[in-house]
Amino acid sequence: MGFIERFTEILDDSRLMSERAKVGNFEISEEINCADFANAPELEENDTNIMAFGDNAAFMKYLINKKGMSGKINLIYIDPPFFSKAAYDAVINLKSPDGKEKCSAKYFAYDDIWQGDMAEYLKMLCSRLFLMKELLTEDGTIWVHLDWHVVHYVKVFMDEIFGEDNFINEIIWHYKSGGSGKRHFSRKHDTILVYSKSKKYYFSPDKEKSYNRGFKPYRFKGVKEYKDELGWYTMVTMKDVWNVDMVGRTSSERTGYATQKPEALIERIISGATKEGDICADFFCGSGTLAATADRMGRKWISCDGSPLAVSASLKRVQGDNVPIRVFENTDNEKIRHLGHAVIETKRCEVAGSDKELIKIILKDYSIDKIPEKVDKKGRESLKSMYESYPLQFIEYWSVDFCYDGKIFRPEQIFSKEKGILKTTCEKLLPVGYTGNICVKTVDIFGNYTVNIIK
Repeated sequence: MGFIERFTEILDDSRLMSERAKVGNFEISEEINCADFANAPELEENDTNIMAFGDNAAFMKYLINKKGMSGKINLIYIDPPFFSKAAYDAVINLKSPDGKEKCSAKYFAYDDIWQGDMAEYLKMLCSRLFLMKELLTEDGTIWVHLDWHVVHYVKVFMDEIFGEDNFINEIIWHYKSGGSGKRHFSRKHDTILVYSKSKKYYFSPDKEKSYNRGFKPYRFKGVKEYKDELGWYTMVTMKDVWNVDMVGRTSSERTGYATQKPEALIERIISGATKEGDICADFFCGSGTLAATADRMGRKWISCDGSPLAVSASLKRVQGDNVPIRVFENTDNEKIRHLGHAVIETKRCEVAGSDKELIKIILKDYSIDKIPEKVDKKGRESLKSMYESYPLQFIEYWSVDFCYDGKIFRPEQIFSKEKGILKTTCEKLLPVGYTGNICVKTVDIFGNYTVNIIK
């Protein structure tokens, strides 16, 4: 029996899976003595920025059952697997501090390979769509980013889950990229399906130029016309075909994470579907484009992914000065996350004629238990050689919270490599005899992290 004949079965199973989604044993990762996630303090209004590492179905169920987030999220954007039957790598490039030695490796990021048939993929996605519907506000919208592999099937399921009358748009993202088809027209677009939860959805799209035929004035009564170097145009609601460049190899946005989406694309979505202060969520967050864009645009955000690379890439993009970010993870992930070990030294120096003292946090050394199995064989040997000589080059970034409250990590200073050089000293003036907790978080190129508490 084909999966089309199993449509009702898939829909019913997905609904049941969403209802039975296990909460999982999540915890606040920044706490050394981690409390059970389910017993974590209530979310505060200003602490909505959340990064979760673990199964997104479990995390969404947790938000619904334990945190009262039903009907609280204004915008959900997801970029889930496409059923492409392919594996995707992140690229790691390292060089010595003097730039003379270089190495490169491929690190498995995630795969889109399903042991079952398409029906299993659709069950996975649809069960999560039911949970997302529960989390949406009554005026909220959901944007599902897919390509030609399954978008036509997912559209039918979303008609059933959200209601065909709540379908808003089919956005075509057209982009330029390398390669061309020899047995088909080149595939250079993705599709974003847009649905609402009700007819009261918020919609405030940007305007764009629409040039008149022949670039000449129409002189239509009541229609404002404008002129630029090309000719005459009017301003109209943005159309459903978006020409947005992909993230280029030299772009400052580029993280090295596979299938990264451009901020310009997500900015259009956030701008048209939310107001400042609204909550945006991405439960397949990848490199963290939605979180980074939402943060920049004054929105709150919630992100989740099951890949340590995705979580570390996302956090690096959103951590700014004293920005509160709550990080949760499943305790089952502890073994694969805590493989790094940072050596931290602290020095205190009194400042003459002052009631302050200079506290220096020095990153002395870094070690890892092993280079992950997911690194390709050739790259593994190259990385081993680099590690033996320059272990600190394996640090992606490190950050310091000088007033750590034991619950939420608020980094005051963040350091990543600039032109291959990592700053290893952090300084701050504090009152003499300061007894507050100082938390140092170090994240390496594989997504492993270590947390050091200085008392």
